[in-house]
Amino acid sequence: MGLDPDDLYEVDSDVPDLTGAVLLHHFEGFMDAGSAGRLLAEHLLGGEHRVIARFDVDRLIDYRSRRPTMTYAVDHWEDYDAPELVVHLLHDTDGTPFLLLTGPEPDHDWERFSAAVRNLVERWGVRLTAGFHGIPMGAPHTRPLGVTAHATRKDLVGDNQPLPNRLQVPGSLAALLEYRLGEWGHDAMGFAAHVPHYLAQSTYPAASLIVLDALSRATGLSLPEGELRAAADLADAEINRQVAESDEIADVVRALERQYDTFVEASDRGSLLAESVEHMPTAEELGSQFERFLAEQNGGDGTER
Repeated sequence: MGLDPDDLYEVDSDVPDLTGAVLLHHFEGFMDAGSAGRLLAEHLLGGEHRVIARFDVDRLIDYRSRRPTMTYAVDHWEDYDAPELVVHLLHDTDGTPFLLLTGPEPDHDWERFSAAVRNLVERWGVRLTAGFHGIPMGAPHTRPLGVTAHATRKDLVGDNQPLPNRLQVPGSLAALLEYRLGEWGHDAMGFAAHVPHYLAQSTYPAASLIVLDALSRATGLSLPEGELRAAADLADAEINRQVAESDEIADVVRALERQYDTFVEASDRGSLLAESVEHMPTAEELGSQFERFLAEQNGGDGTER
């Protein structure tokens, strides 16, 4: 007998009418090169918001694989940083309400959790669900960043250039949620910012900005750049300083610039992924790159660092 998905969450009693709202989501724990998704989620939550739904993390999280932080002060435990998986209610600059689901990626019950999100989507009349994160790419930071878009319907992708390859990569809850929502007849999509692979482990606000722009265009929401722009300018200045001080790094960047420029000239388009298939890494190469990135994130043994 299947367990009721509605048992996984609690909803506030005074939630306003959300018919036609957009639900954004970002889960911590999977691939997020440059912390693109995390930074954007934090940016969106920097303004006024409130939690309207809470998931039961005790049923979904493996605490031994991702141990929450506790603070010890002299002779007693002073604080416990309890994980939260919640839905926030926010408003864009035009006053339009939208939702943001954030928290650690569940370790268990992916299908049940997806069904629970479906119930909330249908309960609130959500018109579109969209996820976002960063992926490592062989592109230089000195050229325009790209973004990969995918969706349950081809017309949702719009002008965003999809990957020309078919590939298999490690699964994620965000991907499964998008896939299942499509099966259930709901519009869902996702965006992955292209982060230079040598910056994948760094905090890279420029990648968050590219996703913010893509989300704004896809959803119609008016999402301000705010402090993200200033943070991106500071990060770029620091990156350029480090490149200037290291001949080895500078050589890598110049090589990537030559490769990028060759691709763009050949395709006469403005994105690394707007290339013909013969210029693209193979599906096996991309899959291996994702695997390596995940191994680095998890310390190589499947546990979070």
